[in-house]
Amino acid sequence: MYKSKLFSLEEIFQSEENYKTETFSSEETFHLGQKIGEQAKPGEVYTLIGDLGVGKTVLTQGIAKGLGIQDAVSSPTFTIVQVYEGGRIPFYHFDVYRIGDVEEMEEIGYEDYFYGQGVTMIEWANLIAEVLPERYREIKIEKDLERGFDYRKITVSEVTK
Repeated sequence: MYKSKLFSLEEIFQSEENYKTETFSSEETFHLGQKIGEQAKPGEVYTLIGDLGVGKTVLTQGIAKGLGIQDAVSSPTFTIVQVYEGGRIPFYHFDVYRIGDVEEMEEIGYEDYFYGQGVTMIEWANLIAEVLPERYREIKIEKDLERGFDYRKITVSEVTK
């Protein structure tokens, strides 16, 4: 059974410094994402950095749930962007792992999403750093197998270019 952890979202969203937390199961990672989704506001952009299999999709599924989205959420690796409109605000989920050139982002019309009225989540955002907005929140997920298979260190940073 999942034990609820107290995540201080005030620290995440109002801190001038990085917010760091640890999760010890995919349920806790999902729950953190859900809390972020519940607090998310239109026009916010989040980037998600982490190795393959670290839990980026689990966190994103939690964010979608926090936004009130009932649809199944999976990583849009081949479609690049998936749009979910069934929640309290639209959710734009990007996976830019397969982007070969930033010009592909222009073909997709990324500005409509990044500067729209929804919440944007970008996996592998470091690959398109030059087109990211001036301000966004970076979420970095890291594993440490010495701490356990399901252990994750999650850092949320406010980024201003």
